[in-house]
Amino acid sequence: MNEHPLVLAGQYGSPYTLKMRAVLRYRHIPFRWVLRDSKWDDLPAAPVPIIPVIVYPNSDGSHGEATVDSSPQITRLEKEYSSRSVIPADPALAFIDTLIEDFGDEWVTKAMYHYRWTYDADIDKAGHLLPVSHDLQMKSDQLQKSYDFITSRQISRRALVGSTEENTPIIESSYERLLDILTHLFSSHDFLLGDRPGRGDFGIFGQLTQLAKWDPTPMAVAATRAPKVISWVDRVDDLSWLPVEGEEGWVPFDAVPDATARLLCEIGQTYAPFMVANAQALVSGADEVVCGVEGGTYRQAPFKYQGKCLQWLRDDYASLESEARGKVDVMLEGTGCEVLFDSDILNEEN
Repeated sequence: MNEHPLVLAGQYGSPYTLKMRAVLRYRHIPFRWVLRDSKWDDLPAAPVPIIPVIVYPNSDGSHGEATVDSSPQITRLEKEYSSRSVIPADPALAFIDTLIEDFGDEWVTKAMYHYRWTYDADIDKAGHLLPVSHDLQMKSDQLQKSYDFITSRQISRRALVGSTEENTPIIESSYERLLDILTHLFSSHDFLLGDRPGRGDFGIFGQLTQLAKWDPTPMAVAATRAPKVISWVDRVDDLSWLPVEGEEGWVPFDAVPDATARLLCEIGQTYAPFMVANAQALVSGADEVVCGVEGGTYRQAPFKYQGKCLQWLRDDYASLESEARGKVDVMLEGTGCEVLFDSDILNEEN
């Protein structure tokens, strides 16, 4: 391995940035933290202007390749660093873990965006704090311009990610159920798949850094409904201290915690119908995604990236050997997640 550290660039208000920072800390991977767009940011341009950015060093320590997108970043780190893996050795368990991560990244993120840009207290906090995170010397007139620009832009984008009045009960009730599921989990386990965190834990953690710890409205919900979840978010932020030996710590596939099984049902009733309907809308050219979620009707514009996420997940499922795929099928039976891998739907879309 290159003896020089990686560079992680992002912002404190970014759930995906804090997700990747927690992964690097847990895995004992040396890195340098940089606030993106700050005076200390001397990094090369990323493939697309999103955060977090992980920059790999050249052999002389200069900046090399810049990468984005937290899930591929985790996968690449697994190939280049062997210790303290976040991927279970059992391929069936690893697939379930990947599914949970994508639920965090692509569904729980809707709650994060919704709360931040719907409620006045949350809008006001984000509008004031996000601009100064990379520049403490920002002048008052520029602060006001930044506040106006950020809040108006983000509020105008709410419908694009599904944050509408019609979808509010669906999004907020799903967040509350997630808090309840995690609270139940902590009665027996520290993580979703045993005594060590997987990529699914980090995916959900990233969104909760904002929902349970930063934005006032969902933070108040967590404080009264799920105080253990708040403590867990604090803990996962830096798990460098957690003892991990080899491949130990994962539960056997047939001993997945009850709460994790409940989480798969939540995934099957929310994320799964949305992801399939989104993929169908992209294929048909429809201008709206419409699907049933928990007895309600969920609507939003199609989202191309989430179509790619579903295809990646289906590719991972198809690549499983028959024994592992059979184990996954048994675990997902009755959860609602089966629709993600339904061959008839696959044929309709191709």
